[in-house]
Amino acid sequence: MSLETPETDTRGEPREHSRRRFLTYLVAAPTLAVAARIGADTLAPATANAAVPSLPAPAELLDLGDALILAGAPTSGLIVVTVDEAGRVGLALPRAEVGQGITTAVGMLLADELDVPLDQVDVTLADARPELVFNQLTGGSNTIRSVYGPVRTAAAQARARLLAAAAARWGTTPGALTVTDGVVSGPAGQTATYGELSAAAASPTLSVVLASPKPASAAKVVGTPTNRVDARKMVTGQMDYTLDLDVVPGALPTMVRRPPTINGTVRSVQNAAAVRAMPGVVDVVTVPTGVAVLAETFGQALDGKEALQVTWGPGTVDGENDATIKQKLRGAALPFVVPPLLTTTVDAEFDFATVSHAPMETNSAIADVRGDRAEIWSGLKSPIVAQQTIAADLGLPQSAVTVHVTQGGGSFGRRLFFDAALEAARISKAAGKPVKLLWSRIDDTRHGRARAASFHRVRATVAAGQVLTFEHRVASVETDTTHGLGEILTAVAASLPVGGNASFAQTIFLTTIHSPYDFGVTTQLLNEVPLQMHTGSWRSVYSANTRGAEEIVVDEIAAELGKDPLAFRREFLKQDRYRAVLDKVATEGQWGKSMPRGTAQGIAFHAEYKSCTACLVEVDATDRTRPRVTRATIVADVGRPINPRGLEAQLLGGLTDAIGTTFRAGLHIDAGLPLEGSYSQFHYTRQADSPLQAQVFVMPADGEPGGAGELGVPAAVGAIANAYARATGTKPRSFPVVFPVDFDPFPR
Repeated sequence: MSLETPETDTRGEPREHSRRRFLTYLVAAPTLAVAARIGADTLAPATANAAVPSLPAPAELLDLGDALILAGAPTSGLIVVTVDEAGRVGLALPRAEVGQGITTAVGMLLADELDVPLDQVDVTLADARPELVFNQLTGGSNTIRSVYGPVRTAAAQARARLLAAAAARWGTTPGALTVTDGVVSGPAGQTATYGELSAAAASPTLSVVLASPKPASAAKVVGTPTNRVDARKMVTGQMDYTLDLDVVPGALPTMVRRPPTINGTVRSVQNAAAVRAMPGVVDVVTVPTGVAVLAETFGQALDGKEALQVTWGPGTVDGENDATIKQKLRGAALPFVVPPLLTTTVDAEFDFATVSHAPMETNSAIADVRGDRAEIWSGLKSPIVAQQTIAADLGLPQSAVTVHVTQGGGSFGRRLFFDAALEAARISKAAGKPVKLLWSRIDDTRHGRARAASFHRVRATVAAGQVLTFEHRVASVETDTTHGLGEILTAVAASLPVGGNASFAQTIFLTTIHSPYDFGVTTQLLNEVPLQMHTGSWRSVYSANTRGAEEIVVDEIAAELGKDPLAFRREFLKQDRYRAVLDKVATEGQWGKSMPRGTAQGIAFHAEYKSCTACLVEVDATDRTRPRVTRATIVADVGRPINPRGLEAQLLGGLTDAIGTTFRAGLHIDAGLPLEGSYSQFHYTRQADSPLQAQVFVMPADGEPGGAGELGVPAAVGAIANAYARATGTKPRSFPVVFPVDFDPFPR
């Protein structure tokens, strides 16, 4: 059944949701299962107080997270909370856990609402559930924002049913009962565990009033720094990732020989029979992405694929290299509107290199394809469209394909695509055998997804101490968004030859990018060059480069006006909330202190997904070939932080990404392929590059949660670049700033 309920706002006042809020009971005794549905809150644009105010950007009125929440609202009630006979609380979360800590955070929400210890809660990952439509996509810093209401509502109703069952047993009212650690106590000293009450609570004849989630002031677990429930497993090697699973007897270790250029094709294999005869090799099959070798061990599969002699067809970007790509991007940048006449202008141009996602776990999948069915295991952030695409590719009905979402060893946007799952399914079908597919690190770096290279042109006009206009033109290699909103209809729409991917890219850009400053007439425009490369959304998508570049220009505008970078930002930030974050980071990071020659401080600010952050770093650039961040101070306001310790980890991760991509980490494209093929060549942040002192401060909780997964990158990029500029007396314009080919590339 479905019932409407009112909700209270952050002040405890009732707020009606009309048809946008429902409760649905799913009864399956002896386990109580409760699901909840809730719509998105209304949005209020911020006020502006600067002398030359800027109109709100689209992302300030409706951001990408808001759009995803609205898209998923019709099916948000299908998230189910269970309480079993053992008293354990469970939820199969329709999102991907890739190290961001969402299973712990969601477990904390459940623990608070149901008054149970966190170790009594089991949050697992749901299989692909096509009935959820748009509601099983993990991205856009959106998980906690989107499940915060539905999970709490379902848990609150589950608690109400358990209390109603106890009240009926003891002849009293639910209001006379208390709950401690999953044990219900009655007025006469009666006690019963949730497990003992679960069957009665699931009864369809039980009379229960509708329940609302607890007010924020009642939280005991939420808001408390909490260790991840899986932290010990992660650091002791006990965590099971895809290829650790023993789910299909006889699944064969498999690797693929890939083309020497991106999207190259197989024309012929000269020695397939000889490779099949190698020790341990079971089969050799050709698929659209290369030639697969199935063997008894991964070592034998690797030997077999290295021994293959393949004639390759051309790829899609064989003639491209860093120089040709830069030339195309500069030619694609849209023109400015305001000419450099009569007023002073601050102009800047920036190049950002292609960057690998480089998760610790490379692409991998297990596939068992039979004549009438298929079963897949992989770390997937868009499992519904993976299931639908694989079914269509195999010629099976969607219902015959089961896709299991496994723990992912990092993603940073990489696992929005299901390349390994589709490839494994194709190999399994061609060979007629179940497979365990492993991409090597070289495969993952050269043929995996990457952040697209981009070019940025920025112009600000200033007069009388004010910023009158601020224009930013972004030209980027096309970022592939053909995963759509996580299901087949929008994926197909994003794949259309006219306006498909470009329309999705523009939507993402417009719903994520906005300036936090009142800089008069502000325009931020994107134009993409449709090179067919393996690109994908990289942590913070367009914001890392776009807002990072803007924060560099903010420092340069301040210098043009003769103002301190901190004071200038304080003057032009749109909201008092922003200024509070900036003031906090300046105080804690000791802005303005004396620094030795060759070292300097840098500061930057960023707001996105209803959250905001400021970053203040100290950089030692006395050796310009090995600059490093020696100290970092980060302050964030994310509304209501669910797990402050998890938030701290997210922000430190964003800082680490920014250190790498600002100083040394990138991919060199040469003759249609990245030269880098390993961590020894892709110079991502190492322990030695990390600051010895890093502090994260979380502002007091207020309102509902904002997004946090991508928040930390853009401000850190700007702060690090600004500190480097001040330390060296230069204006960095190409990133990473230290980017030689200092290695011998692996053979293609």
